[in-house]
Amino acid sequence: MKVIIIDDEPLARMIIKEYLQPYPQVEIVAECNDGFEGLKAIQQYEPDLIFLDIQMPKITGFEMLELIDSPPAVIFTTAYDQYAIKAFEANAVDYLLKPFARERFGKAVQKYMDQQAKTETKQSQDDLLEQASHSPIQNQRIVVKNGSKIKIIPVQDVFYLEAADDFVKIHTEEGAFLKNKTMSFFEQSLNDQQFIRSHRSYIINVQQITRIDPYEKDNHIAILKSGAKVPVSRNGYVKLRSVLGL
Repeated sequence: MKVIIIDDEPLARMIIKEYLQPYPQVEIVAECNDGFEGLKAIQQYEPDLIFLDIQMPKITGFEMLELIDSPPAVIFTTAYDQYAIKAFEANAVDYLLKPFARERFGKAVQKYMDQQAKTETKQSQDDLLEQASHSPIQNQRIVVKNGSKIKIIPVQDVFYLEAADDFVKIHTEEGAFLKNKTMSFFEQSLNDQQFIRSHRSYIINVQQITRIDPYEKDNHIAILKSGAKVPVSRNGYVKLRSVLGL
């Protein structure tokens, strides 16, 4: 059983290694100090299980998982507050609230070993990431893969979002980036006073709008500071008028 430990605290990594010593079937293939290192290690070693901290430098544990096509099973080792933990409890393999005892650690490992159905595990990961996306940190930025690099986009830097088949294209001053999410996901997770679903295929950052011009029947066009022109449907126009106080 291949295992990777991802935690920015050396002491936490040391404790996990010590607690794993009684398990001869476990091979620790990598230790990582942050989400960037973790992502590379997971792609390289394809572990069965990872022990993952949530609050780390650069990107969070949740953001790292979003960048992996097929995330491995996860046991969280975290100092996250109890309220947040309850929201994820039903979906993660398990969580260990720091500081955790050897006995509690053993129960988490046994829970993983008892899990049989990989499809259930995968569904749990999907549910977990869906819930995690609504945490305050996740709502302030969007993390995307840009080739082999990771790009962190603060939401205030987003001009608009555009539906692109199974992806959403995020338009910024630096260009457009693809995220494997739905428009409905972003409509629900972004601040509804800043980002408005102007059209079935578009969400606008209202702070980027310079004017709204009429365009064919009941439709309009929003002109952004960048010069981009974004369609506005009849329903979208009503939403924009309300938010902009027109």
